[in-house]
Amino acid sequence: MTTIRELISKGNTSSLYATFGNLFLLIIKGIAAISSGSGAMFAEAMHTGADAVNQLFVFIGSILAERKPTPRFPSGFGRVINVFCMGAVIVVTIMAYETVLEGIHLIQHPVPLRKLGLTIFSLTASIAIDGYVLSKAMREILSETRTTGTGLGIFSEAFKNVKRASPATRLVFYEDLVATFGAVLAVIAILISNYTSIKALDGFAAIIIGLLMGGVAFLVGYDNMVGLIGVSAPKDVEDKIAQIIFSDPDVTDINKMRILQEGRFYHVESYIELRPGLSLAVADDIKFRIRDKLLAYEDVTDVTLGIIEDTGVKDWTTI
Repeated sequence: MTTIRELISKGNTSSLYATFGNLFLLIIKGIAAISSGSGAMFAEAMHTGADAVNQLFVFIGSILAERKPTPRFPSGFGRVINVFCMGAVIVVTIMAYETVLEGIHLIQHPVPLRKLGLTIFSLTASIAIDGYVLSKAMREILSETRTTGTGLGIFSEAFKNVKRASPATRLVFYEDLVATFGAVLAVIAILISNYTSIKALDGFAAIIIGLLMGGVAFLVGYDNMVGLIGVSAPKDVEDKIAQIIFSDPDVTDINKMRILQEGRFYHVESYIELRPGLSLAVADDIKFRIRDKLLAYEDVTDVTLGIIEDTGVKDWTTI
């Protein structure tokens, strides 16, 4: 029987870290927002609350998405995470709207800031915790896409490969990138509002943070809508699959191939051409040998192969 520890180990670790971090930040930001009256602080508290709910959804979804295919669901459960991410998008959108409204209200009716020390402390903690979770998400991207990077190279590689990461990791990356930037922006806005006569800047910062939240919701929503419809694998994954097929000495060509992405897993369907003169029994053995090689490639969960005799016409030209 599967234990709770085993279930948790199957989930997206970045979203789990983000959930606990955001729950802690929500408490101190909520206290700071109420006691200070800061619009930027209110925006940060709303953003953190949305992140906490979202990433809990995403973590649960990432566990369910790891379930193996069943007779009733032969394609597996990879797209479950897309459903949970879409739910998270709705939460972010609502809170982004409320945050923008609060910012507009504070521009029209500025409120004197109070409890500056507590506010700065909560935002500094947010930068530290969200920054740590962001670094975990970046490393998760590198791990899932099997790329490497050191120092600042981790940041550039994460940006370069984020589209190939799982939906859960992409959501954590985007949200904590905005959360870290938003906390820095809030600190700047609060300090300027407190020490100068530009009191409306606090409201403008709240609007910017709200719009950034809305931008993340749109980006993540689009990614997951595409995932729910069904999307082909990235070009580098397709090339790797083709290399594995062509590594067999009896394969002469790939007639057709379709690779469908389900969450972070791939389903391969292909017709392969074999050298002429093989008996059906030998051709079958070759097909099963290639299928086993493909299934040994991480993240490939399902392979359907058809075999035909070499047509003498080169169909696959990317290798």
